[in-house]
This record gives sequence, C-alpha cells and structure tokens, in this order.
Amino acid sequence: MQRLPGVPQPYSPYGSVRLESDTYPVVWADARCEARHYRRSVTVIATESLSKRFPRVTALDRLSVDIGPGVTGLVGANGAGKSTLIKILLGLSPATEGRAQVLGLDVATHGGDIRERVGYMPEHDCLPPDVSATEFVVHMARMSGLPPTAARERTADTLRHVGLYEERYRPIGGYSTGMKQRVKLAQALVHDPQLVFLDEPTNGLDPVGRDEMLGLIRRVHTDFGISVLVTSHLLGELERTCDHVVVIDGGQLLRSSSTSDFTQTMATLAVEVTDTDEHPDGTAVLRGRLEDRGIKLHARVEEGLPGAGHVLLVEATGEETYDIVRDTVAELGLGLVRMEQRRHHIAEVFHVDDQQQPVPQQVDTQAPLQPAAQRGGGSRDGS
Repeated sequence: MQRLPGVPQPYSPYGSVRLESDTYPVVWADARCEARHYRRSVTVIATESLSKRFPRVTALDRLSVDIGPGVTGLVGANGAGKSTLIKILLGLSPATEGRAQVLGLDVATHGGDIRERVGYMPEHDCLPPDVSATEFVVHMARMSGLPPTAARERTADTLRHVGLYEERYRPIGGYSTGMKQRVKLAQALVHDPQLVFLDEPTNGLDPVGRDEMLGLIRRVHTDFGISVLVTSHLLGELERTCDHVVVIDGGQLLRSSSTSDFTQTMATLAVEVTDTDEHPDGTAVLRGRLEDRGIKLHARVEEGLPGAGHVLLVEATGEETYDIVRDTVAELGLGLVRMEQRRHHIAEVFHVDDQQQPVPQQVDTQAPLQPAAQRGGGSRDGS
C-alpha cells in the first residue's frame, strides 16, 4: 500500500502505518487497538521541578507530579497556574526551568509530536460563527492528518457522541453555550488522540449542562480509552468525574492523590433532624441529649436542607452509636431527615491544621476556590 500524497500518517506507538483510502478504516482500527494497550501501560504526564516565571509573576513553582492513565482533575483557583501548565505540556510555551514529558516525549524538543497525539479543548470561545459544526470538525480532522473520507466518518461519529448529530449542519454562531462547548470537545476527540486536555470545559454552563458535560468527559475514557486531563476550579465536579486529582495553588503542588483517597469515609455520622412545636431547635436539644448519653460530637455544625435544622457531626465508635442516635431522636419526637456516614470533600484539602491533617470545614464544593493571595497563602497570581 502506498501512502496518500500529502497526508500525514496517524500515529501508532508500534511504528508507522501506511494507508490507502479504501483500506484506511481497517488499518486505523488496528492502530487504535495497539494504542489502547499503550495508553494503559505508561505514565501519560510527568513533570520535574517545572517552573514558569514572568517578570512580575511566578505562574508555576518547582512543580513535580506524575499522572497516569484515566481521568485526572487539575484543580486550583483562578490564577493557580492551570492554563500555564497546559500550554507548557503542549509545547506552546517554554518552561523557565525543570522538565516535563507527555506520553514519554519531552515537551521542550517534541512539541509537534505531542500535539499530533493530544487533543485540546481551550477554555475560551474560539469557534468560527459562520460555519457548521460538521465543516469545522472535518477541517480539524484533516489538519490532524486524516484523509477526507475518514475525516467525514470520524466527524459524524464524534458529533453523535457529544450529542450534536441532529444540529451538525447549523452555523455555530447560532449555537448555545453548551452546544459550542460540545463542538470544542468534538474537535479535540475527532483524530482519536491518546490524551485530551480539557481547559474549564463547564465554563458558562448551567447545572444541567455541567452534568451532561461531565458525563461526556467520563465516557471519553470509559468508552474510548482516551486519558483525560480536565481543569476546573469547581471541586465538586472533579469528585464525581475523576479517578485522580492534582491540586495546585500559587503554582505549587498542594496534593496529588486518587479521588477515593480524597473522599475517604470518615468515622463520623451526619445527623439532621426537623424541629417541632415542643422543640423549636431540634438540633440543640438532640445535641444536649446525646452528650448526656456519652456520645462525642464535633463542635461544628453544618447547614441542613431547607425546612430542616442544622447537621450534627457525631463520632461513630461502633454500631451502637447508630442505635443510640435513632432511639434519642424517636424519644424527642423529632423527624429524622438523614443519618449517614460522612465523607471528606476535596475542598477540605485546602484547610489543614498545624500537623497538615485535613480539618473539616463548611465548604460549598460547587463554589470557586479563592486564589492563594485572597486566602492569605501568598502573593502569587500566576495565570
């Protein structure tokens, strides 16, 4: 088989792949199967003492982290250095010092090779308004080296995957924000990359749109085996979507851990009750009664559901704790809204005591993180 004139060949980790238009789907499918094995067996991103300094700002400060296959969340406040890191990893911006590799390739010397293997969904709106989604995604597929027929087929499949198949011929300028985000996701996936960088993919979306986008992001890995690095400043999004979370603040690594480690189950019960005419403050009377019975409670309380009281945090020393709480609520004639084992939120990694252990805080995991300077953590404001 002869190579198509003027068309770059798609990447295969086990050597070059020759193509003809009539055999392209079969050969490309074989290359994809080989790449799936490759994706499961390597560290996809590695940085070592990576720094990026501007005249008045340190955007990244000696960042060292290894990221494996799967869906990884890169979380930090606006200005923490997330977008700067992605630009360096794509080979678009040189680091001041340190090293970084993507898919085993050095970003300083193999930027072009990295961009062939990686998809990128930018944060800001950058779509041409006067072309259709099909035209735009086909163009991006051709730019990535796919032959015309394969580009059209991959475009149709990708737009169907992101939920735009019925709207694929409409001009992008008439799309909603959510639809435009889906077009950006489609162009990042159309060439079947090994890894995709998604920069704030839920920006501007309402809660329903955010949930739908997060579901799509999860399916990128589960359905197609593509590893994902997704940035966000909304902690709750990453809890539900990611296998691994990397937290950076002021350009420095704060923590890198699996999501299950971040949200490990605590030996604490969250108990919420309703008030009654006899006990207008049901939470307070329940606290007093439990303390009289020797049950240990946290000093802090959390806000409960509308119409209910606050949430008491009870130390669960054994199965008998559940029985005591249940019986006490019944004796007081209160309504039990919930009694459940509490879990850490990722947000709590930003609140540590002197021994660097997580300290539970009342945190809205859908609220944006504050930059380090606003929390008293320094003056860096890297982009």
